[in-house]
Amino acid sequence: MSRHELDALAPARLPDGVRAWILQSGKIGHEVNCLGVAHELGLDPEMRPVQPRPLFAFFAPWGPIDPVESVRIPGSPLSGPTPDIVFASGRVTAPYLRAIKRAAPRTTFTVFLQDPRSGPKSADLIWVPEHDSLRGENVLVTLTSPHHMRPSVLQAARADADLRLASLPDKRVGMVLGGDSGTHRFAANDFYRLAELAREILAAGYGLMVTPSRRTPPELITAIRAAVKISDAPQNAFVWDGAGANPYAQILAHADVIVVTGDSVNMVGEAASTGVPVHVYEPTGGSDKMSGFIDGLVVAGAVRRLRVMRQARWMDERWTYEPVDATAQIAREVVKRYLAFKGL
Repeated sequence: MSRHELDALAPARLPDGVRAWILQSGKIGHEVNCLGVAHELGLDPEMRPVQPRPLFAFFAPWGPIDPVESVRIPGSPLSGPTPDIVFASGRVTAPYLRAIKRAAPRTTFTVFLQDPRSGPKSADLIWVPEHDSLRGENVLVTLTSPHHMRPSVLQAARADADLRLASLPDKRVGMVLGGDSGTHRFAANDFYRLAELAREILAAGYGLMVTPSRRTPPELITAIRAAVKISDAPQNAFVWDGAGANPYAQILAHADVIVVTGDSVNMVGEAASTGVPVHVYEPTGGSDKMSGFIDGLVVAGAVRRLRVMRQARWMDERWTYEPVDATAQIAREVVKRYLAFKGL
């Protein structure tokens, strides 16, 4: 193996004592991206939520920060000694990242995850998925997005099984549900089809593990619960009801097959990081970007589209692939560019 290949596989390492912030946009998907990379780097970042008033949020990413959250205002999200690295994601955070860079141009390295919509000069390093068009010398492009479902997290979940899942059959299907987004709208036919999928899974003798997200329509959860209740084996299903911790990592770690709704790049990417067969159900609506993203994972051999109802034991289909996970790659690029920035 060449030195270049060894370097590509090496874990990301930063010098001891590096301090980091994450600018929070208020959206969980953005936070997941930032925390995934920060934790891969071994950092314990300080969370700094930005909450611009509506006028300033409207003009982001091009406009200024809200003056009441200025660096000079005690208690603002930008107050205090600037850290070594700042991560941001979401357009409302872009002006704040620029403000930090202006305040500490030689000491703070800035990282933006997702397209800032304000060009490649918005940060020292920008990551975007392949389906976004932004390109530049400081722009890193990967197929999937960064997240916190690291191999160590999945391994720990396998070693310490959630008691709520313990009684399910050994063969299991995880069902990960998203919800309405800017490009997708879950309609009545989606509720019906996903409920029928749940019944098919139980009829095939599999255990069913269902985790909804914050965006999942209540009608969809109701439809799946009804399908489970009238099935021949309702005891073989677990549908998270919001009580206790979300066993999301447990469901991904203990699934032999995963069904995920194709409305979220993060959710589909997290499923594809497991190495087990992933079936993507595409709800009503869609976009060229999301379709292209799924196409890329189909080509990579990680996922297949789930379109036809009552397929012949589709959950028995098995294929193998190298887990698709960009988080470590992004973390290594942060280390490389941070060290160069610091002259180390």
